[in-house]
This record gives sequence, C-alpha cells and structure tokens, in this order.
Amino acid sequence: MRNRMMRAARLLLCAAAAHAPVSASAAGWDVGKASSNFELVALSDGELAARLISVIHMGNVELTSGRIVAADPLAQPDRPALTRTVAPGEYPVALYQASGRIAAAGVRFAEGKPDHWELAVVPGQDPATLKDDEIFGYPVDAGLGCYMDADTLARIDERQAQVQAQKPDADINYYDDVLASELDANKNHYALHRPIAGKKGNVAVFWSGWGDGVYPVFWGLDKDGRPLVLLTDFGVIENADGRREPKVQ
Repeated sequence: MRNRMMRAARLLLCAAAAHAPVSASAAGWDVGKASSNFELVALSDGELAARLISVIHMGNVELTSGRIVAADPLAQPDRPALTRTVAPGEYPVALYQASGRIAAAGVRFAEGKPDHWELAVVPGQDPATLKDDEIFGYPVDAGLGCYMDADTLARIDERQAQVQAQKPDADINYYDDVLASELDANKNHYALHRPIAGKKGNVAVFWSGWGDGVYPVFWGLDKDGRPLVLLTDFGVIENADGRREPKVQ
C-alpha cells in the first residue's frame, strides 16, 4: 500500500510538470537553442567515437499503434502519447553514451539527415506559448527514460498483475520485481523490456543521463515534414561532442 501511495503522489507531481514549461539553458527560445546535439543522428559511429561518444544499438522498439510515449516508465508510465504519430512498426533505438552516462536516446524511422527539428509535445502543450527561457520536457523521478507504444501500458499493467498474483501479500515494486535484473545485465544503462512474453509491445528503457530532472524530446523531420528520428537530449554533452567534461547539473 505504501508503494502505491508513494507512486500516486509522484504521478500527481509529474502530471503537473508534464504541462508546465521549465527553464531552458538558452535565452531567446527556439528549437536550435533548446539543444545543440541534433548532429548526433547524422554522424557515423566512427565519427562519434572520435568525439568520445559511443553508440549502443539496443534493438527495435515495437510501436503497435504508432503512438509514442516518451517518459519515465516507473514514475509516469501513463504519460500521454506524443501528438505526432508514426506508422506502426519496429524501429531501431540508439543510445549515445559519453562520460559514462547516456547522453541522448534516439529512435530512427527512416534514413536521411533531418531537414529541420521541432519540439515533441503531448496534448495540452503548445510551443507557441513558451517564453524565451522555457521548454517542455518529460519529468524523471526514477532515473530512467523510455520509448514505448501507448498500447504497451496495458502489457505493463498485465505483468504487474501477474507478479502481484505470485506474491499476493507483498507490495509490488515494478523496478525491483521486474526491471532490475534486466537492467543489471547491461550495467543498469538500458534494457529492451518485454512485459509479457510472446506478446507484441516492448519498452526501450535507458538511464536518463544525470538522473532525475526534466528532459526535452525532439522530432527530426525531412523537408516534407515526415519524421526521420526522435531524440531525447539528457543534457550531458554540448555540440554533439563528448570530449569536454560534462557540466554538473
């Protein structure tokens, strides 16, 4: 019961943060000032290595409806899906690691270098309302971020119910009882988690850079406005370069 109460309290705090802009590091807000790391998705693994950035190709996220949730999977798994959608399918997820941290996480939908970028938002968020030093992002309270399909939340609930049935007298903690062993296998940096074996719908889970905070997500679009990539920037590096020591957040 205590776990459920604590989780409910976190969700209330996160729900408020989901719709409230937070300060960005750059004044005079525009998408180019919101992140200096868009070049990450255009560089080869070798070019990134020369900048002391390693790439983890963690596998494909299964988007059964094409409605993408970018969120802390433990504190706010039921965050609304992003307003922009993609065609259902399986898409590769790449993690960009620098200074021992996950600096960014991207999903690739089609080949090519983005022509332009836009801030990814959920219903109720309008970038036109942002002031010069504000940005929308998703709140992290468990040190993790993720990409998953909106339909996968039902799979997570199903798995939690299964674990609860196995331990009827216990307070179930999804991290300890389900995710921890999968993350441990990858130095706690990431896991491609399938809530229900044999059923479509998985979760690309990854360490959120500096841990708790609020992190922006961006769409990289071609000249016709079609999504090529989705990128979460965890603020660990600047200018797509890992050769400088990261700033303490």
